[in-house]
Parts: sequence; structure tokens; C-alpha cells
Amino acid sequence: MKKTDHYRMFSLCIFLLVGPLTFCQSYTSAKELTRTIIKKTGATEVPHTVDVIIEGHPDTAVKGIITCMFATMEVLKVAVEKNCNLIITHEPTYYNHLDETKPFQKDSVFLEKQKFIKDHKLVVWRFHDYIHRLKPDGIVTGMAHKLGWEKNQDTENPKKFIFPEITLDALLKDIKGTFPENGFYVVGKPEMKLSTVMFVAGAPGTKAHIAQLRKPEVDVVVAGEVPQWETYQYVRDAVDQGRNKAVVFIGHFNSEAGGMEYCADWLGEFITDIPIHYVDCGSSYWTY
Repeated sequence: MKKTDHYRMFSLCIFLLVGPLTFCQSYTSAKELTRTIIKKTGATEVPHTVDVIIEGHPDTAVKGIITCMFATMEVLKVAVEKNCNLIITHEPTYYNHLDETKPFQKDSVFLEKQKFIKDHKLVVWRFHDYIHRLKPDGIVTGMAHKLGWEKNQDTENPKKFIFPEITLDALLKDIKGTFPENGFYVVGKPEMKLSTVMFVAGAPGTKAHIAQLRKPEVDVVVAGEVPQWETYQYVRDAVDQGRNKAVVFIGHFNSEAGGMEYCADWLGEFITDIPIHYVDCGSSYWTY
């Protein structure tokens, strides 16, 4: 028997003993897997995307996946405990939007985090631009489910939610039920009546908030975060002018993390041979 025949027989035995899932898994690299994920979004190519491998070797064989909002030290440790070596994070790992590391080369916090990732042979890949380009937006889909607002979601615009006429105070109590441990920043009168809410996840900027608030039918914008001298003051002036407007800032993590939980379920629809876990890292801060 030829040497190649021995190899084929050995491979077949391993396949039969271990099973097809494990056999396929050991040959899936991080680079191949992330390319597949991007392709599955159905989005056109995003120029200058931040959705790249931030840390780790692209040819690393993926044995387990963690999805998360932030690749914090805690999340990285959980990944190691769960024997997962591909971390899919929505937001930056290294403290700035483009994950630029040059300013941190002598920073002890950065160096320790980077060392942990390298020592455990982890791969960190950012999934930001393309998950927002899922149809509908993957982050908004996950957040609608987390908030329990799916029945209120507009069929033509998934970011719009229509409620039977309620007060701002009632809306806040509803949101508080989802995030009982967190406080929110609110501009608007508690007794104001509303029916149309626009959900603006993350931190797309004041222009995105005001573009929605200008629409006559929009009563409230629920958003992640923004500098307090921007959207806050716009809505404050609108309220002082007698306009029926309000804005609720629930925090960046709270406004998008449900989308990365959804991401784990979505990945499981086409990645069936690798364990996938969502890790909730919690809010970046606590309120006192």
C-alpha cells in the first residue's frame, strides 16, 4: 500500500471515530471564517471597513467562537475558559475607533491585554460595519427582541417603533424593566404623550439624532450616547419651545449588546460545526 493510501485510511478512521463536525472544524481558519461571515451578510463591500482581525494570526484554526459587545479582559478570560479562540467583538479592543495601537506601545494596560491575547493564541475580529448592513440591521433586530418591542416594530423601517399612545414616563419604566441596574439620561417632560419612537443605536452622532427628531411624526429618540453639549441641548431647546420631543440615552452598551447576542444565534444558522457563545460583559460603568 502506498504512503498516500495509508494517510487516506488514517484520515477516514479519524473521521469515523471523531465525527464530521470535529473533523471539519480543525481545518477552518479565522480568515476563512470571517470571510464567510461577511459574505453571509449579503452586503456590498465596505471601503475602509473596521471589520478586520485586530489581533491574532489569520490562519489560526478556529475551535470556538465568542460574540460580545466589547472584548474586555473579562470576556477574553471567559473565552479561554470555554476553549474558544475567535472573539467577535462589535466595538474596538484598543480604546479607539480604528484600534490604533501606536499611542499605547508603552502603556502597561494595553501591553498586558495584548500579551494575554497572544499568550492564549486568541484571534480578535471586529464585526461592526457589516452586521449593521444585514437586512434588517442585525443590531436593531437583536435590540428589538431584547426590549420586547418586536410587536411595535414598523414593517418598512425596523428602527421605528409605534406604540399605542403612552407617556414618556411609561416608556422609561418599560425600558427600565429591561435594564434595571442602569440609569438613563433623559431630556423631555415625563407627562408628554408619545406614539412614535426611533431607535438610534450606539454613537452615530448628533446629526443622526437630529435627523430623526426633525421628522414631525417622531416623538422620541432612544439612543446610545453623545456629548452632552450636542443632542441634549437641541432637545432641551425644542422642549422649551413647547415642542413634543424627547431623547433618552440608555448607554452605548445597552443600546447595542442585544445585537451581538442575536449575532451568536445568526452565526449558528450557518456555522454548525463550531461552538458559539455570547458573553455579556455588562455596562462599562455603574451609576451611583
